Amino acid sequence: MIPLFVIGINHESATVDLRERVTFAPETMVSALQQLVNETPAEEAAILSTCNRTELYISGEVSEAGYSIDQQLLQESLFAWFAKFHQLSLSQLSDCFYAYEGDIAVTHMMKVACGLDSMVLGEPQILGQMKSSYAVAQEAAVLGSELHSVFQKVFSVAKQVRTDTAIGRNPVSIAYAAVNLAQRIFSDLKQDTALLIGAGETIDLVARHLKEQGIHKILFANRTLERAQKLADEFSAKAILLADIPDYLAEADIVISSTASQLPILGKGAVESALKQRKHKPIFMVDIAVPRDIEPEVSSLDDVYLYTVDDLRDVIDENKQSREAAAAEASLIVDDCVADYLKERRARHSIAAIKSYRQYAEQLRDEVLQKALRDLDNGLQAEQVVRQMAKSLTNKLLHNPTQQLKQAGEEGQHELLMLSQQLLGFPEIKIPEQHDFSSAHLEEKSVNKKIRSKK
Repeated sequence: MIPLFVIGINHESATVDLRERVTFAPETMVSALQQLVNETPAEEAAILSTCNRTELYISGEVSEAGYSIDQQLLQESLFAWFAKFHQLSLSQLSDCFYAYEGDIAVTHMMKVACGLDSMVLGEPQILGQMKSSYAVAQEAAVLGSELHSVFQKVFSVAKQVRTDTAIGRNPVSIAYAAVNLAQRIFSDLKQDTALLIGAGETIDLVARHLKEQGIHKILFANRTLERAQKLADEFSAKAILLADIPDYLAEADIVISSTASQLPILGKGAVESALKQRKHKPIFMVDIAVPRDIEPEVSSLDDVYLYTVDDLRDVIDENKQSREAAAAEASLIVDDCVADYLKERRARHSIAAIKSYRQYAEQLRDEVLQKALRDLDNGLQAEQVVRQMAKSLTNKLLHNPTQQLKQAGEEGQHELLMLSQQLLGFPEIKIPEQHDFSSAHLEEKSVNKKIRSKK
């Protein structure tokens, strides 16, 4: 297998306008994964698609063309597939892509899962999103042993970081940042109504933060009423369908949206109508979704404060310092775990050789044992049979190593002789220094000898 390979874009490399164009909708993820392995050299694949990043995790077979060529071809084919799938040109994406392979790719995945590469340092939601990425890859039957082992190690590291450091103990997240920003505009949330669009984990967190700040009323809007009602019951709120939003929008002082919709939920016209009913009392809006749920044109309306995930960066940066010390500890844990994983991976690659050698030794043993049993049946003395069996087995086991050691000595491969001592475990011997017996060297020695004799 080639090393793990990662390509992607994130909040550091691309704007929200581009990120929303390269997301993978949940309902298309399985087919996208199957296309990916069918149309590129990838043998195994997983896709992580969130509001802040879209990444492909790949592993595949090394072909006869050679290792370095394979890597280059794989990278180019992945870039081309990615652009084609999202109906974009490579020129639109080339400056935003990043690519990692081998141990650097493993390190990157671990840092992503631990929240060390997130816009909100240490945010916990990303681990759940990676677990979902793993589960969908399993469902699509494109997850093999290589990616499986990587993901298991990644999940283990993330759990250790959460347990052993304080990186997740302070409430710093996209949800927290959105509520924090709302508090700056509405100093007291106890008189305000919040309309939360969506029913996922982020909206759940937003609702919890709003409740902690004493929000007066919450409305949950979702495509299916059942999920919205479940949240509404938990937070003593009201559940509505997405189609009912225009009827309730005028009540909302705060609108926070985070759905997986591929098209906007709220348009400029609906917001204009709500503002008229509110007599132009301001509405604070945060669009956390990528692709965006609220049409960008809404920001041009007076009395509307519309923010996207990128606008939350300043709020997030203020809370970042509290987690930086914990992040440094987490990075050390990640480095140690990467080293452990690579060691385990190298060990797995030796299993085939060990198994083959054991089978070879057991075959020799069985041959010698069968002969010994025949000798006993023929009436030979047991002591004689045992001695002959031990001698025969020893000779058979030593034959090939002995021949190779002899050849190494003849060819002056002293390093191989030294390694054989370590591999085979026999007592260390002193290997004579290598002498130069070339004709030029012998001629030089002869001349020097004649000079000394004349003196």
